Amino acid sequence: MLEIDTGRPTSVAGQDDAVDAATLITDLPYGPKAAEIAREAVAVALHGTEADLLDDARLITSELATNAFDSGSPPLVLCVDRRGQTSGVLEVEITVTDGGCTHPAPSSSPIPGEEAESGRGLVIVEALADAWSLTTGTRAWCRLTRGPSPSTTST
Repeated sequence: MLEIDTGRPTSVAGQDDAVDAATLITDLPYGPKAAEIAREAVAVALHGTEADLLDDARLITSELATNAFDSGSPPLVLCVDRRGQTSGVLEVEITVTDGGCTHPAPSSSPIPGEEAESGRGLVIVEALADAWSLTTGTRAWCRLTRGPSPSTTST
């Protein structure tokens, strides 16, 4: 199921200068294809944005979806909120929710060894996102913010 809600939010506090807003919500398959489907959905939601934002968003979403599949239970749901402001700032919020943890979360995140093939997902999210949070077993969220492009006028 894929839902896209476009248009300006009418009653969101602090969003008075939003000029372009869209929300995409989609179910993800509970399986190894979750990350691939999530990346494709983010590409649809962020169509027309600058390449580096799209690349960061796709990588983050892939990590969040993989984490939800590996650690959670069905259903997996992706939500991408995109808000452009009159000031030229673009804000993207990405949320992946799942049906809950199937096993208790460790008290601290172990740092993967150099040769480890997994375990770096949240480190990547933290490095790329402007803000993020993880609610153990149910919800992972992050925000990416990009300012207006520098003026190309020469003096």
